[in-house]
Amino acid sequence: MKTIVKVCCPNCGSRAERHYIKPSSIVQTQCSTCDYLMVSCARTGRVVEAYAPGIAMR
Repeated sequence: MKTIVKVCCPNCGSRAERHYIKPSSIVQTQCSTCDYLMVSCARTGRVVEAYAPGIAMR
């Protein structure tokens, strides 16, 4: 089962979608404006996959 919620993108502030995937406890946030993607575990909070082309590591 999947639930989709409209949220603000944490990267650019545009409209994004957060997908809650129930059986696997996965949360996926994605933004089509800036190409942001964050996949994490809902139980532990650990990041499974992340992609944010506008963020630089310092």
